[in-house]
Amino acid sequence: MANQNRPSRALIEGRAALIVIDIQASTFIDDSAVRSIDNMAGYRDRMLATRGAIDAARAADIPVIFIQEVHRPDLVDFGRELDGDEDIHCLEDNPKTDIAVEEMGFLPNDYLIRKRRYSAFFGTDFEILLKGLKVDTLLLTGGLTDVCVHYTFVDGHQHDYFCRVLEDCVAGSSLDAHEAALKAMEYLQTGARVTRAQAIAAMQAL
Repeated sequence: MANQNRPSRALIEGRAALIVIDIQASTFIDDSAVRSIDNMAGYRDRMLATRGAIDAARAADIPVIFIQEVHRPDLVDFGRELDGDEDIHCLEDNPKTDIAVEEMGFLPNDYLIRKRRYSAFFGTDFEILLKGLKVDTLLLTGGLTDVCVHYTFVDGHQHDYFCRVLEDCVAGSSLDAHEAALKAMEYLQTGARVTRAQAIAAMQAL
């Protein structure tokens, strides 16, 4: 039965942070015909669109937190990750693993969380940082919609954060997977799916 008693929520409840998930150099320098992780059409352009949200967050004094997936060269920390469709990726000694500094306007004093698993919460100090910043709402961008964005959203939801995903600033392993993940996130929190324009307008209104 659909929830007829769900409360009406603002796009930004309380204090917000913009979370930039796994927008790394490989997106812009890897032109391989076969990639270690599948990307839907238009992936690169959707990652570039995040820059506008980053600039708007900075202008509104909203913290920007970059998330970087990284793995040890001896592969010891991959665990079950290589049992699925994904091949070896994001090795810490590979320049492609670096944050996309120029494209995202990454600054030396920006917050950076490195993770070994899909969720930004798993085995990191992400929540300690969020608590320190007194964040209530997570504005999620980046990739993959169906993997790292989705699992970070779910963990944020389970930790009682208000979660919003900028649907034109995320991209999945395929269009079908992208759309299914967005639908799943909207199921957890009504109003979770927002556009970049809506998110920027909400940031500017603070």
